[in-house]
Amino acid sequence: MLLVSLVFINGIILYPMKIFGKASAFKQAYYLIDLLIAKYLMRNVWVILGAIFLIISLVIFGNQVVSMVKDSLKYGIPTTDLLPLITFNMIRDVPLILSLSLFLAITLAVSKLYKNSEAIVMNSLGVGDKHFMVFIQPVVLPIFIFILLLTTWVVPWTKQQGSLIINRSNNTSEFTFIKQKEFQKFKGGDIVFYASKVEEGAEGTQQIMEEVFIYAVVNGEPIITLAKEAQKYTDLNTNSIYLRLKEGVRYHGFPSDTNKRILNFDLYDLQIVEGEQQQDKTVFTQIESQSTIDLFHSNNLKDAAEFQWRIAQPLSAFILSLLGVLLGKTSPRNGKNLGVLFGIAIFVLYNNALIMAKSALEHGETSAWVGLWWVHLLVLLLIFILYGYRHEKFRILARFLPRKV
Repeated sequence: MLLVSLVFINGIILYPMKIFGKASAFKQAYYLIDLLIAKYLMRNVWVILGAIFLIISLVIFGNQVVSMVKDSLKYGIPTTDLLPLITFNMIRDVPLILSLSLFLAITLAVSKLYKNSEAIVMNSLGVGDKHFMVFIQPVVLPIFIFILLLTTWVVPWTKQQGSLIINRSNNTSEFTFIKQKEFQKFKGGDIVFYASKVEEGAEGTQQIMEEVFIYAVVNGEPIITLAKEAQKYTDLNTNSIYLRLKEGVRYHGFPSDTNKRILNFDLYDLQIVEGEQQQDKTVFTQIESQSTIDLFHSNNLKDAAEFQWRIAQPLSAFILSLLGVLLGKTSPRNGKNLGVLFGIAIFVLYNNALIMAKSALEHGETSAWVGLWWVHLLVLLLIFILYGYRHEKFRILARFLPRKV
């Protein structure tokens, strides 16, 4: 109740309300934004926001570190590239985490005012939801701009850098990280590889292997290949990756098979990765790493979907901030934060709807004019309905409806 006492002692809330009594609630809130009530609410939002952001970040970033370490061991990502990839993935998820943290912080801060009966006294003085929506703008607007910069500039740059690292790892091939005197599985177990000796090639990008054993399954037929020497290379025309085997022999089928074949060779090229598969991966990352200005001027549906997705994240943070004020309105006797539970459910549905709308736009199922905008309009409609229900606005509309005789 300390806040209520400060408001009454200073006597500064009733006077502006009298002067601007005929003005809109948003205009009144603008003139009240420097008062203790507004600063008190903003301070609570900042504190709760920092705590929630820290907790969620530690959980998500911790899982990402563990996942990236497992992938590095599985796919042979160099240790020097591991830390940059983890950093890029963290930056990629910051807009979503920050949007959720802001939404929950506003809901909890407003809910705290109602639980302490402070908001009830404010409502009786004419300070309501519209005022709270204005009071939190010094917090919402900087975060909105920060998320906008992240999604339109920083995140695409991090995806571009991450794409370069992944492509460099793909170009060096998973066979670049062969360990000598160890049986290793590749391509989902279709290839078993063994080399008795492994030496680094030029600039560490290739490896020269000696006394090579390869077991592969091709069209259901087992093939065993023995070679004196092997070296990896990339076909620049097709972008396919091959393993060049020298002075070896290939056994088609097992010794007990009637149609077994034995082939001696001096030089044999074994394809490891198809160029088309690498190109598909590169095209996907190139769309995400393009600049926002290029996406805006593009007529491609996938580019339009990516552009609207980047705008959707900061826009959803702003829209959810308005919804958080309404969900934070609770009864002092109700100790449960039902607004937070509803808020998390709405946040999940909101983001899933954006993802589905983005996918529909990419596949040409909707036009660019519809795109992701209908999801934002749907949430704004929900805010309008919830506000009208809380303030009994629908009773006024009921007077104009025809009555039954």
